[in-house]
Amino acid sequence: MGKGCQIIHKECDPTLAQDKSLPYNAFLIEYLEGGITKFDIATGNGQVDIFDDYWDKYKKDFRNMTQTEGRINPKLWQNSKQTPPKKKK
Repeated sequence: MGKGCQIIHKECDPTLAQDKSLPYNAFLIEYLEGGITKFDIATGNGQVDIFDDYWDKYKKDFRNMTQTEGRINPKLWQNSKQTPPKKKK
């Protein structure tokens, strides 16, 4: 995806969008891939950036984009999948 979009969960269950520990700028994206409906949870600098990235990739197969139930400030949220940066000595 582009520089303005970070995927938190790829091809996930849409009920994960109910998680209140997500950042408040996270969105549930619905799209078709090979005729199968799939869902991603993504975050970015703005809703437009996320939409643009998914529209560029899926065009007519892009279906829907809704905000998740996330409540955490994006600056304070840490993705458990990311590895912490190494400290310089």
